[in-house]
Amino acid sequence: MAESELRSEESEEEELPTLASLLQPALLPPPGGLGHRLSSSPEPGRAAGVVVQEQEKEKKRALAKILKAQRPGECQKYITVVLDTVLLQVEGGGWIHSALQAANYSCVVENQAVPCSITWRRKTVSSQIEEGDEWTEEPNVLVLLRLEEFLAMVHHYKQEAEGCTEGQKETLQSYVAHVMEKMPGKILALAVVGVENYFRIQSKERLQLAAASGNQEEKQGKRRKKTVKDSGLEITRLDVENALVDLQLCKQVQVSFFKNWEELGEFATMFTKAVAEAPFKREREKTGFSFYLEKGWCGGVKVDHSGKGLLEVWKRQIQQFNRVSLEMAEAVVSAYPSPQLLTQAYSRCSSEQERENMLANIPVRRGDGVTATSRRVGPELSRRIYLQMTSHDPDLYLDFTG
Repeated sequence: MAESELRSEESEEEELPTLASLLQPALLPPPGGLGHRLSSSPEPGRAAGVVVQEQEKEKKRALAKILKAQRPGECQKYITVVLDTVLLQVEGGGWIHSALQAANYSCVVENQAVPCSITWRRKTVSSQIEEGDEWTEEPNVLVLLRLEEFLAMVHHYKQEAEGCTEGQKETLQSYVAHVMEKMPGKILALAVVGVENYFRIQSKERLQLAAASGNQEEKQGKRRKKTVKDSGLEITRLDVENALVDLQLCKQVQVSFFKNWEELGEFATMFTKAVAEAPFKREREKTGFSFYLEKGWCGGVKVDHSGKGLLEVWKRQIQQFNRVSLEMAEAVVSAYPSPQLLTQAYSRCSSEQERENMLANIPVRRGDGVTATSRRVGPELSRRIYLQMTSHDPDLYLDFTG
């Protein structure tokens, strides 16, 4: 027993550290040794991973920049309007230039292949940081036809339709073909100012001629009118419509008419905005199914017991009309927040025409800030809403009544 206790005490004494060992300084690795080398040199795999992460972040930033440049409100900053030199020399060309500048669009004046034309360029947003700017031509082109040129082309088409082919005279079809040769691959649109004013003056001249002729000169007046008609100088609305239908069927080109140059300036501004927003709208329409609807629309509207949600239901009912945007529906609903209020407003009108045009002058605003535009609901939609709200005919076609 005593021997075992003695051995245990000796083992404990051996395990205790001596005073010299406690006072001895700890051994440190020498400078430049193994520990220093390991801490100063990173692992190759980790460095490669950091590079890949930076590249992915750079790609995401570049993609976000490209998408931002396509959004409404931003895309206008990357569009430049190119005006032909002859356009500014034409009466009213300054209205177009001023309207575009008032909307904060960048404009340049250059000689173009087709006189009195407007084209557009888009600044390319690159994923790489470069000093130079790259521009791409947009496919659209808007060409102004002066009134006398347009009437002459309609007159020549009328002569060809009647079999009078005296030489090669320019018609709307031949003019469009000539433009497409100079600008291949372009989507052409034509604009004419003053056609309605021409018909108004023509109507006044007929009335004045009839009043001056009198009953005694009735035969002479008929003979004079027949002479003017045979000469082909008089252009009627039917002549214009026939020429336009022929142009649309053969060349798929439409002609827009404007009362004055101010209207054309507003149209050029809206056209420019549509060109700028075209890539964004194309991307938005790329869905898996052609009949895809947004979640907020196909999910319906929840209406509680207090009536909350009925305003949204009323707005969506207006949106079900053909060619009615969200902005147009919101404008109508803002003026008449319920169907009952709209019906009461109809009952206060004194005539059928007043009821049909009651909503025509309601302003419709699109966008915010400097890119905001304003238009009206218009008589066509006003008439359709009126018929929908008041008609008792279940087979009534709203788009073909008038």
